[in-house]
Amino acid sequence: MIVTVVSMPEATVVRTDVAGARERMAVDRFLLVDIELPRDAPAQDTPLAEQLGLDAEELYWFGREGEPARADFEGDWAGFVVPVVHGEEITDVHAVVTERTLVTAHRGQAGLARKVAAALRHDRPSDAVTLFFLLLQEALGTFRQAAVHSLLRTEELEDDMFDGRHPRQIYLLAQLRRRSAQLHHALLPYLQVTDAVLTRRMMNPSFPEERRRYARGFQTAGRLVLADIESFQDATRRAFASYSSLVAGEQNGVINRLAIVSVIFLPLSFLTGFFGMNFTFLTDKLESRDEFWLLAIGLQAAVLLGSLYVLHRTRIWRRLLDEH
Repeated sequence: MIVTVVSMPEATVVRTDVAGARERMAVDRFLLVDIELPRDAPAQDTPLAEQLGLDAEELYWFGREGEPARADFEGDWAGFVVPVVHGEEITDVHAVVTERTLVTAHRGQAGLARKVAAALRHDRPSDAVTLFFLLLQEALGTFRQAAVHSLLRTEELEDDMFDGRHPRQIYLLAQLRRRSAQLHHALLPYLQVTDAVLTRRMMNPSFPEERRRYARGFQTAGRLVLADIESFQDATRRAFASYSSLVAGEQNGVINRLAIVSVIFLPLSFLTGFFGMNFTFLTDKLESRDEFWLLAIGLQAAVLLGSLYVLHRTRIWRRLLDEH
């Protein structure tokens, strides 16, 4: 377990343990505590909230694996389960904020603490609640970055299809479509929960105006990020449709070629089979070489010319040339 304590507003970073973080939380007036739990850590006998001196009964979910999206406002504290995109994975960050302290916990590296620390160099939040909304905005930023990056990959892949198609493109498109579903599935429930809670809080006349502005900004940013993800989903569907259309066009070209071959060779095959049969007319009546050439070869030449004329009149040749 790695515990990082950031004293604000100086942004002094200290590594400590849970006991040391609890002591700092009891005396410091403005603190950020980030706890990185091992990925395969077994369930602890003592809840993490209790180890930090928080309300273990209300915060039973804090630090527990597999918790769904959550947004709770209970008197003087608020608790959230925030999804964060880290590389190819989507992890959950548990956050509890009071007037003095913001405590976050996650399994493995979430990448969010580093982003918040970088933002603190430019933004100097005045209290823990302001810092908390900054963390929520940074979490949304990871979804926006992932959606835009994947959207550009989809568009590049769609452009490559027009130069040449191969089976790996379908595999990559399937991966991107799955990625869009993962992002949407992780973000949508979280935004629904937070929108409901924040809207209810903003209806309270005692809710401070500054925090009301932060909440509206978060809701607006959430809708924009969700729109980016939905655009990504539409792009993957369009790319699949483009691939199917291009493959269908190639299949039409193959069918046209088969039609040309059939128009030319089916009549010739019929004549060959007809004159290859041993019936009385062929064996008894056709006695000269001229008659053989006239019927056997002349008929085939006439049929071939007739087939080419039919192809010319139906413009199949021209259509085939236009496809290339």
